[in-house]
Amino acid sequence: MQVQVTLTVSEGKRLIAKGVAALPEVRAALEKGKVLFKGGTTVSAVAEEIAGAPLKISGRVSPWGTRTTGADIPGKHCLLVSKGAIEYVDDRLKEIVSGLGPEDVVIIGANAIDSQGGAALMLGAVLGGAPGEVIAGIVSGGAHVIIPVGLEKLIPGSIAEAVRAAGRARTEKAMGMAVGLVPLVGRIITEPDAFSILYNVRCTVIAKGGVFGAEGATTMIVSGPPAEVEKAFALAQELKGAATPGMSETFPECARGSPVCRNHMGCIYTRRDNRT
Repeated sequence: MQVQVTLTVSEGKRLIAKGVAALPEVRAALEKGKVLFKGGTTVSAVAEEIAGAPLKISGRVSPWGTRTTGADIPGKHCLLVSKGAIEYVDDRLKEIVSGLGPEDVVIIGANAIDSQGGAALMLGAVLGGAPGEVIAGIVSGGAHVIIPVGLEKLIPGSIAEAVRAAGRARTEKAMGMAVGLVPLVGRIITEPDAFSILYNVRCTVIAKGGVFGAEGATTMIVSGPPAEVEKAFALAQELKGAATPGMSETFPECARGSPVCRNHMGCIYTRRDNRT
């Protein structure tokens, strides 16, 4: 049996969250170890699915460009779940990351993926702020690294090319903060991956994009045993209308002259270019 489904970007984030929550390594870490969530809307969807705790949405790409939140809400961008205890840990990320072991899981989002399995994260502040400072420890420490990311983030070319092209200090003008890219290494989970984790089905992407709110949407053929396909189709219907994940009070963007912009570079919306 085969069916055709279309999911918007927000609906896809919720599907990916359900797939990540069902991974054996994630289930094991929730029972016996630790799961660390590092901000972003898709990661927040996973945190909401697993722990019922949304994350602060700081950096984002909006119609105005690469922006950040204008909300004065400290912390709450990184969450730790440890044997049932739930805690925002922005103020002690280095301590948390240094204590992760092979039975633990880190869930971190990406702003770009390529067709070769590469992934990268945008950094718009010095060293990427506190979360950026621990990325090397996350990737090299030995914990399972899960990268939940929608196919709207798939770029032409390679991550290596994108990393070389980007650069905060080289960008003279930007719609929002100039960003660089840092490569990530881990298990990438997209919408088709999530369906295949949850059900015994095969997913083939047949179209991307749309209009009237479906910009970035993914249209897929889902095939397999009828009972499994019906379950997948029912979930897709259940997800229709899903909203953007994250703490809604952090959705408003930074305004001209905002103190959160003081370390940003190249932004055409600020009063001055912070490099001068």
